[in-house]
Amino acid sequence: MTGGVTAPSEQPTGVDEPVARLLDAMLAMAGNLSLPAVLRRIVESACTLAGARYGALGVLGEDEPLAEFVAVGVDDDTVEAIGHTPEGRGILGQLILDPRPLRLADLTRHPDAVGFPPGHPRMRSFLGVPIRVRDDVFGNLYLTEKVGAAEFTDEDEQLVVSLAAAAGVAIENVTLHEKLQAVVLLEDRERIARDLHDKVIQRLFATGMALQATERLVVKPDVGLRIQQAVNDLDETIREIRATIFALQTPVRHSLRRDVLARTTEAGEILGFEPTVRFEGPVDSVVPEAVGDELLTVLQEALSNAVRHARARRIDVTLAVGADALLRVVDDGVGFDPSQVVRGHGLRNMRLRAEELGGSFEVEARPEGGGTVAEWRVPLG
Repeated sequence: MTGGVTAPSEQPTGVDEPVARLLDAMLAMAGNLSLPAVLRRIVESACTLAGARYGALGVLGEDEPLAEFVAVGVDDDTVEAIGHTPEGRGILGQLILDPRPLRLADLTRHPDAVGFPPGHPRMRSFLGVPIRVRDDVFGNLYLTEKVGAAEFTDEDEQLVVSLAAAAGVAIENVTLHEKLQAVVLLEDRERIARDLHDKVIQRLFATGMALQATERLVVKPDVGLRIQQAVNDLDETIREIRATIFALQTPVRHSLRRDVLARTTEAGEILGFEPTVRFEGPVDSVVPEAVGDELLTVLQEALSNAVRHARARRIDVTLAVGADALLRVVDDGVGFDPSQVVRGHGLRNMRLRAEELGGSFEVEARPEGGGTVAEWRVPLG
């Protein structure tokens, strides 16, 4: 190649292979604005970088050692066999208490090892590295089972430590983005509330006064009644707008819309395409937080099923809110045959979550074109 330009497929001169892999891993984490997607991408990148068969990221919590646990390399049947996520004991707890890189040839021989639950895959070699956001420990990366070697190397440790530093920046970036979005949303709500109060209500009030003045000039009684009814309707509209202003000025605690979009974005990272999402009704202001939490769990499971089994090219997610909250997930994949469903807890748990809230869950074959339709509905009244 002439002119000092390196072809895209070539390794840049002066950059050795481990550094190139580290740069690739850092780039893989960049560009995501969904925290769940960023966390999964961090674990995947760390596994690729260090040659680990299994990887996980444990997010530290305020009331429990591990508030979240994102695992890579373990299939769904194994996860169900294990039955629960780690609680931060044993080697994982050691890294929580002492957040420094920890590399072991055989983690089962460590004095703090507590063993594995039934169904857990065999793990020996171990590399743990903390992830810090600024000066605070956000969580820990856990890598096990070095592929092609008995244990992780010093170079693996250095590369993953560097990756963890970049991961902290990526996590901070997406967290700041979410906060910015919340601020923008709050500012928009305040602006809309001001416009409704200063402009819309005043115009409606002036229109009502004009109609009342006109009523005195009317000779026909039926016309007068119609004008009075219009005035009454305007008064009712003003009351409804004032109630809306009050709702807009209520502090925003969370956004179910944003959380739904985050889940679908995360699924899109694995699917290779972005599911379409449609909202109907006042999603953020009507759905209670407890119902929203259950709904997000069901959405996560439905998308996970589509990723694992459907082989779909399109997924449509609809969240419609009225008297009920209806979550509908439709794919164009291989379809649904109840007699061929693998025994597991996923569908049963989705049904139980609906029934505990007085609702229902149905999954069936899509009537036209193949695929599956899953509907989860709970009352809001």
